Amino acid sequence: MAKTVLISITGADRVGVIAAITAHLFELGADLGDSNFAVLGTSFEFSTVCELPDSLGNRRAETELRALAPLENAEVRVSNFKYQPQHERSGRVSHRIQVSGGDQPGVLARLTEVFGQFGANIVSMNSQRQIIRGHADYATRFAVSIPKDRADSCLAAIGNTAGQLQMIFTWEEAGTR
Repeated sequence: MAKTVLISITGADRVGVIAAITAHLFELGADLGDSNFAVLGTSFEFSTVCELPDSLGNRRAETELRALAPLENAEVRVSNFKYQPQHERSGRVSHRIQVSGGDQPGVLARLTEVFGQFGANIVSMNSQRQIIRGHADYATRFAVSIPKDRADSCLAAIGNTAGQLQMIFTWEEAGTR
């Protein structure tokens, strides 16, 4: 029998950290589901919803992961996952959207409000701020689930909002409806 857990790890970013984590989880008998990794400044954040053997307690899984050299001083948390690990319809990506341009306060707030107005669910989001030629540039990528009957209106509204913010807006259908 297996149990569903959420594993969250935050630590100093270094080459090979994902390989070390996922290989060790495989050795422990974990079956990974939805997983996410991001570099945040000089750190990383990794999370996964996975199945662990009942014989492997959450505390032991944490101890095993903390013992990995690439996870020295990392924060590791293994907790029971009380939600369903399978996506519902609103968790299926229908569109991939990118908005980029000069950084300014409130960019994410304005864009995410538009998605909400059209009943679109943000499945994942990644933002990155960089200094390019002395100016702050901000790029955000969204994977969203937009109801089919509202997709055209939602995309137009996101495009209008991006235009008002003097940002570049691109999108593509994900092909999974």
